Amino acid sequence: MPRFAFDIDPVWRTPLGVLGVRPDSAFVIAEKGEFVVRFGPWLLRTPLSNVLDATLTGPYSPWKVFGPRMSLTDRGVSFGTNARRGVCVRFRTPVSALAPGGFLTHPGATLTVSDPEGLMRALTEPRNA
Repeated sequence: MPRFAFDIDPVWRTPLGVLGVRPDSAFVIAEKGEFVVRFGPWLLRTPLSNVLDATLTGPYSPWKVFGPRMSLTDRGVSFGTNARRGVCVRFRTPVSALAPGGFLTHPGATLTVSDPEGLMRALTEPRNA
């Protein structure tokens, strides 16, 4: 399965590691009908058919992108590891990611992966789900 690693800025490696976000525990998978984001202890899982669209984004303000966050404006979730660039993914039906049990749901997710173009292709090219 293709895995998209998060692009962890060296400055943030230690603080993210304290949160449990390390190269072996932070990745995105978009294959076989499923979209999965693992960010340390946080998990977002939804069918690929729930992905509405995806857009390349960035650069970001460093203080607005670090770690797991929820936008108070639109409830979108961000799993941020650098301020350079990433992919904003929007969902047809909001998904759970930050709080257990579906307490909070998010209409979109921003992911700062190492290969944003590759993730975009995996999400937007025709697929057999």
